[in-house]
Parts: sequence; structure tokens; C-alpha cells
Amino acid sequence: MKVFIETLGCPKNFNDSEFARGILEEAGHIVIDNPDEADAIMVNTCGFINDAKVESIEHIFDYAEICGEDKLLIVAGCLSERYQDELAKEIPEADIFVGVNDYDNLPELLDNAVKGKQSMSFRPDYCDFYKPEKRRIADNSYTSTVKIAEGCNNICTYCAIPYIRGKYRSKKMEDIIKEAEMLAASGTKELVVIAQDTTYYGMDLYGELKLAELLRKLCKVEGIRWIRLMYCYEEWITDELITTIAEEEKICNYIDIPIQHSSDKILKMMNRRSTKASIMSTIERLRKAVPDIHIRTTLITGFPWERKEEFEDLYDFVLDTKFERLGVFAYSREEGTPADKIKGHVRQDVKEKRRDNIMRIQNEISLEKNNEKIGSVQEVFVEGIDEDGSYYGRSRYDAPEIDNSVLFTSKNILKPGDFVNVKIIDAFDYDLVGEEI
Repeated sequence: MKVFIETLGCPKNFNDSEFARGILEEAGHIVIDNPDEADAIMVNTCGFINDAKVESIEHIFDYAEICGEDKLLIVAGCLSERYQDELAKEIPEADIFVGVNDYDNLPELLDNAVKGKQSMSFRPDYCDFYKPEKRRIADNSYTSTVKIAEGCNNICTYCAIPYIRGKYRSKKMEDIIKEAEMLAASGTKELVVIAQDTTYYGMDLYGELKLAELLRKLCKVEGIRWIRLMYCYEEWITDELITTIAEEEKICNYIDIPIQHSSDKILKMMNRRSTKASIMSTIERLRKAVPDIHIRTTLITGFPWERKEEFEDLYDFVLDTKFERLGVFAYSREEGTPADKIKGHVRQDVKEKRRDNIMRIQNEISLEKNNEKIGSVQEVFVEGIDEDGSYYGRSRYDAPEIDNSVLFTSKNILKPGDFVNVKIIDAFDYDLVGEEI
């Protein structure tokens, strides 16, 4: 059977889809790039915040029209896991519903599927990780994620992920290394380390934090040139981890730390372990040990009981800290989470105005920091070529699909996956312009 897979949401979902593809192909199915030619269409959904849920629902209905009476429609992923009964009732056009831990059941579900008769697979208990060899990445994929853990123990009051993905479960180190070696053999040059909380890695499996040790082992994998750290919780960023980032050449001087807020009152209401003082201390330690480190963070505006004072604290914190990379979400009420039950919710227009105010000053900070790079030489990972013959790519300081781009010219013929040195000659708020030297 020919299957088309549409993936929505975060890199963790794309990682899941690559395992789903491998499982399907191993069973004899063919994963194709054109939904019109497919016998079945799978939508791997996101259910993290309201906007993501709306996008997932829209995609499901769009593909339901394409499927018509002939093609099977599969709804998978976080939204499917979270709203099993509701989706089955509200979307009769869908033929198969699959949870986040049930991709290995896809071949059987497809083999037994009857158009118009719904079937489901949702495990009550969370299964083991899929073996590394099950995964199939796209051809010419030079950047790949490696998911080192599943689930989350943090129970932040605004987040539904623990209810969708379950408790934190670290993947065995030897399996991670094997997967990285297989990715490198397939052409991967940039490895993006992901989990719901990467810095907690190993605590459940080995009784201690093991991310630093894992990273040093990943640095020994031949063929991998860059290693990038995402989703690092501040409270688990140890001196050992900082030293590892500083000492290992392959590890990009870049770290993603989702802090969410700076007000101790709001952090406590979010059930975050961090405090403003601990966040500032960690940032200081990172910048002292790795002077050129680029820190990315995400923030939430308009959390319940965020008054003018708490927002001003956050605004001033961003202004003073000058994060190299920053994104902001207006708080999204998620049913079933503790925060949803809190009284004192902020009006939607106020949440969004506060978000926009933070992003306005971040634009200025980003432009300021980009201007500082004019005249410097940056190692750039080539991603593609524009119609005018110029190239685009990313520096070590930019994560794929999230951060800045480097637009540059070259007298050479380049291809995606190449690494070149680019002299920066101009800058915008979120892009750099240069020429290969």
C-alpha cells in the first residue's frame, strides 16, 4: 500500500514519523511524497496548544476531502492520543486512529482496514523505544534529530504533555549511539539532540544525570560535524554539562532553555523549579564558560494572575538579559491541566499585546546582535539555493526551521550539506548576508 505522511508540530513529532515510515516500509508498504497517489494518508498531529490543535484539525479535514471514498485516512500523534473518543465521534471520515506509542501497529491496522469502519490503537501502558534500525530518514537529509528520552516528569501546570506522552523514560545510551552511527552512515552531518527535557537524561535509567557523558560519546561518532542541544531545563544544567559544551568542538555553542517566565510568583504558579535567581546564575555560568554561546529561550505571556507588575518584570528581564534567540507564546488554556482551573485568567487581547511587546524589543536585540557579526567569518551549513543563484544556510548558532538564516553568494557550485566559510557583510533583524571566502 502507498502511504503519504503529513507531520505537524515539533521535531519530536518528525522523529516519530521517521520511525513510522521505517515500520511501514519494513512491512512492505511504500511511503510516498504525493498524497494524490497514495492509498492511505496519515496526519501526525500536534496537540500542545490551541493554535496547534486548530492547525491539526484543519489538516485532517483537508486530507479527508482528498481521501474521499477511496483512500484511508489515518489520524496519529498527540491530538489523537489526547482526544481519542472525541475525534472518533467528530471525524467519522477518519478510518484509523493511532496513539503516540502505537506506530508499530500501523501495518496490521492498514492490512485489516475497511473504508468507513473506524479502528483504533491506543496502548494503556507506554511501550519500549523502537529499535534504531526501524527508523527511515528522507534522502539527502543532512540534519537529523535523535530523541534521547520520551515523556516528562515536570508536570508544569500549563502543559498537557505528561498526560499525552507519560512519565519520563530515558533511552539506553548504547541505542542512542547506534542510532547516531546509523544516521551518520546515511549522510547526517548535524545531530539535534531532543527530548521533552534533555537535561534530565539518565536520571530514571542510571540514577544520575548522564547528558554530558552521552554528548562526549556522540562527539566520537564519525561523520557527525555539529551536535545541537534543544529543550534543556535550567535546573539540570550542571557544571559538567557546561564544561562539555565548552570543550567539545562538535557541540555547537548554542543551547535551548525554555524558561517561560522571570517572575518568581508566576514560575511557582507554573510549578517550575527554577527561580529568577537560578536562571540568571545559569545564564552567567554559560556565558562565562562559553563566551560566544547563543541562548534560545521561550516565554509565556498572560499566564493566570500575571499582573502588570509581573509582565514588567519579564519585559525588563528580556531587555537586560538580551537573549540571542527568543520566542513568545500567549498563554493557551489547556483543558485538564491545573492552570486551566486557576481563577484570574488574563484577557486574550492583553496576552497577545504583551507577547507582541516582548517580540518588538527582541527584534531590536536580535538586530543589534546580528550587526555585531558584520565583518566576522561564520561557518555555514548550506541548505539550498535561491532562484537568483545565491545560497542560504545556517550558522552554528541557529537551529533548523526555528532560527536565523545566512544568505550568501559564492563563486563555487555548492550543494545542501556542504560547510563553507562566509564573511558577513550585512545584517537584518533575523538574517545575515555574506559572501563565501
